[in-house]
Amino acid sequence: MMEMLLTFALTVFTGFFAIMNPIANIPIFIGMMEGRDKKAQRAIAKTATVTAFLIVVFFVMLGKYIFQIFDITIPSFKLAGGVLIFFVGFNMLQSKKKEQKGVDENASDDGIAISPLAIPILAGPGTIVTAMNYAAEATYLQIGIIIAIFALITYMTFVAFMLSDTIVKKMGNSLIKVIGKIMGLILAIIGTGMAVEGIKLAFGLKA
Repeated sequence: MMEMLLTFALTVFTGFFAIMNPIANIPIFIGMMEGRDKKAQRAIAKTATVTAFLIVVFFVMLGKYIFQIFDITIPSFKLAGGVLIFFVGFNMLQSKKKEQKGVDENASDDGIAISPLAIPILAGPGTIVTAMNYAAEATYLQIGIIIAIFALITYMTFVAFMLSDTIVKKMGNSLIKVIGKIMGLILAIIGTGMAVEGIKLAFGLKA
């Protein structure tokens, strides 16, 4: 039982870390924080990460009810979600930057923190789909593990944002890009696995 929970926790951590990618999001954060002092940066980072956490927890807690309301089956969700996550990873491998359309440099700190930083950069469709996939058939204990791990990931993201200048100086943009590509590959693999699992469930196929 304990071994199964540890395996589940490691799988959830890997998935969330790959799609949230605290390190690869640092250049985006630095670009958006231009002209703002450390106090403002801290406030924005805190608001963004807390907002992203609350959004994902909402979908984790209510995912099953959302499935029931919209009559979504587990196989169809896993297939569609797997395809979506695969393309998120594929775009990362192709070095396609996350869109920041409509970002106003003069926008309020709270405005930037919520959109686009919290949504869709941190809690985008890929993150939400990943969370709902893990929670779809999870027990209450597993749901607690999912929330705890996502809390850890969002905290790691906050710390990465606060240490962004130092991390860039130490690692350099090239290494950060390499990490981004590795995370993209992991996401593509996770997405493929989800899609294959969805097909197997839909057609009653065995491994």
